[in-house]
Amino acid sequence: MLNVRHAEKKDISRILDLLVQVNMVHHTGRPDLFKGPTTKYTAQELESILQDVRKPVFVCTNNSGDVLGHGFCILQHSGGRLMEEVDTLYIDDICVDESARGQGVGRALYEHILDFARQAGCYNVTLNVWSCNPGAMRFYEKLGMTPYKTCMETIL
Repeated sequence: MLNVRHAEKKDISRILDLLVQVNMVHHTGRPDLFKGPTTKYTAQELESILQDVRKPVFVCTNNSGDVLGHGFCILQHSGGRLMEEVDTLYIDDICVDESARGQGVGRALYEHILDFARQAGCYNVTLNVWSCNPGAMRFYEKLGMTPYKTCMETIL
């Protein structure tokens, strides 16, 4: 049985472990951009993020309470002259522990995030996927996500 809830201070150590896994997927795919084993946040920064209502973080746990994955989100508002005013829940990061993949953890996190976004009155949920991570792309497409925009580059 999987449970998804808001992350708490007690989860920080495990979230840091998962952030290293995320970083290594990106480092393996784009070592020209991503450094080796590290995390994008420190424990202190995570503690601050967990207190920010505009940046909800969710964890998925098993019956034993072990954290199997996380989802970092950011509530955003956009619009103006050219675009309609909308509230968006941006998924900054979803990670499922390597040992728990294929067990429904990612789907449970995603569905919880969708429910949270609906309750928050969001128009849409967005995220970015690196082209060097085709497994993630397939996963999000299986969940029904479609391309929103494409970011391109020329390496000089």
